[in-house]
Amino acid sequence: MQAFENFTRDELIKRKNELTKEYENYKKQGLKLDMSRGKPCSEQLELSNDLFKYTQNLFSEDGTDCRNYGILDGITEAKRLFAELFDVKTDEIFVAGNSSLSLMYDLMAKAFNHGLNGFEKPWSKLEKIKFLCPSPGYDRHFAITQLFGVEMIVIPMKDDGPDIDMIENLVSQDETIKGMWAIPMYSNPTGITYSDEVVRRLANMKTKAPDFTIFWDNAYGLHHLYDTPDRLLNLIEECRKAGNPNRAYMFGSTSKVTFPGAGVAFMASSKENINHVKKQIAIQTIGYNKINMLLHVRFLKDAANVREHMKKHAEILRPKFEAVLEILDKRLSGKGIAKWNKPRGGYFISLNVLNGCAKRTVSLAKEAGVIFTNAGATFPYGIDPQDSNIRIAPTYPPLSELKTAIEVLAVCVELAALEKVLAE
Repeated sequence: MQAFENFTRDELIKRKNELTKEYENYKKQGLKLDMSRGKPCSEQLELSNDLFKYTQNLFSEDGTDCRNYGILDGITEAKRLFAELFDVKTDEIFVAGNSSLSLMYDLMAKAFNHGLNGFEKPWSKLEKIKFLCPSPGYDRHFAITQLFGVEMIVIPMKDDGPDIDMIENLVSQDETIKGMWAIPMYSNPTGITYSDEVVRRLANMKTKAPDFTIFWDNAYGLHHLYDTPDRLLNLIEECRKAGNPNRAYMFGSTSKVTFPGAGVAFMASSKENINHVKKQIAIQTIGYNKINMLLHVRFLKDAANVREHMKKHAEILRPKFEAVLEILDKRLSGKGIAKWNKPRGGYFISLNVLNGCAKRTVSLAKEAGVIFTNAGATFPYGIDPQDSNIRIAPTYPPLSELKTAIEVLAVCVELAALEKVLAE
């Protein structure tokens, strides 16, 4: 559908005048609403307050005193819990501090400085490195890649994941393509879960670079909004079956399960990969926060209890996501100026506005007191080639503030589109 199809120019001008009045009224309200980051709200954080009840006996099940040094890769019960949740073996997992992003950065640094398992040489010894970046994607992934001087290649996202035909073609021909980022379940920000076919093809594809590495950031693997969740194939297992057991590293954490900044993170891969990384990490630390691991396991207990805990999160978040979608449907449907996903989990809604209008939309919203993630942030180098994608983070604000923010956003989307159409 074309933008404002069947509207006359006079009708468009009239509509723009109506929206301008509405917009000016919002500006007069002195709004201060921040929608820029996907953070849990206070009600979600309070779900895990009982975690602090388990501080009396700080010895793990094998007798380890968690107050002291030792145990580099995580206490036994923490490894068992994450292995059960993400369907890997306990010798394929490394449990660390609070941040999976820190683990991803650290793995990239090790690939550059020392090389990972199976590398002929560290990436820093090579003249050029390229990474595949499914986009729209996670701005912090792109920031890490850019910091290390890696050339980023945009891979368009489709309904079943990144364009796998494009990926296979590129990696089969270019040995400087050394890896790719992936948020495979409820992807940030599109909400897409990779199909079985995409996962299998990623595991099986022929790569010109023998050290091609997938950074599999399974950040939202537990974050379902509905009782019929999406399902994700196990890439670690598929890589093993394909004869490429060392291709992928999976990351995750409890940052949005318990407390962001005070959770527990993990990294999983083949046993050989984990053993190799453990030797490198042993030089930088004697061990991570075992007390926090112990408290988390005692609170979360097992995979079944974690899933029940996450249903409580969903009960808080689902009305927020549905409120955003309801307002977008009411305000923008049928005008040919916007499309949006309807995720079944994760933390974001991806809104695509009329090409060339995302920056203007975000700027208008900011002037009205509503801050969204910068337009372009979901693409490498902060450049959205279509200037169309806006990431909506519904989780943190109270429902009433969220509704106001999205009403403002809808007005700004339409105003920006009208400005463009009328100027043509």
